Amino acid sequence: MRIQVEVNEALQDYVASISLREPEVLKDLRAETSKLPLSLMQISPEQGQFLSLLVKSTGVKKALEIGVFTGYSLIATALALPEGGTVTALDISEEWTAIAREYAARAGVADRIDLRIGDARASLDALLAREGEAGSYDFVFIDADKENYWAYYEAALTLLRPGGLVVVDNVLWHGAVLDPSAQDSETVALRAFNAKVRDDDRVELSVLPVADGLTFALKR
Repeated sequence: MRIQVEVNEALQDYVASISLREPEVLKDLRAETSKLPLSLMQISPEQGQFLSLLVKSTGVKKALEIGVFTGYSLIATALALPEGGTVTALDISEEWTAIAREYAARAGVADRIDLRIGDARASLDALLAREGEAGSYDFVFIDADKENYWAYYEAALTLLRPGGLVVVDNVLWHGAVLDPSAQDSETVALRAFNAKVRDDDRVELSVLPVADGLTFALKR
């Protein structure tokens, strides 16, 4: 028998009330981002806290984030890193990442972040071409354009050390992956991505129906 609690708004508020410990700088960033037209691209504070917990509990020292937006997940990750830890962040937008830079400085973690602006595929190729980068990362978070998820995932697996973790956001895509009438490029790409990861024996896999769906793939 499968028991699943329906998480309505009231229950979500309750979860936040008993668990959320949001730093003031992230609360301010979330408030500023909420005024933007694309504010839905920002992860929830509960999700940011969960990523932070993952980073701390798995001893991450070298992280990679593909897709930054205004920087909530990036700063949550950077705050969780130990002394000397770094996170390389890839995004195409100077406009949105300018906000990320400002809040990273306010959070005191700007020196832990290597922010690279440009096409993420090209940035990943540049990383892969550098001696010593392959197999050196502990953690990768992917939350960018869905059509390129598989390319990002493949690059992530090459960059990760054995036992390293890749987390992928939006894999359930507000339920559209189950709607046969949804044939837009993003939904089609996510269906294909999910099927490929399911069959990928290079990783240990778990997909959780939290937020907009999170895939956790541990490199063997």
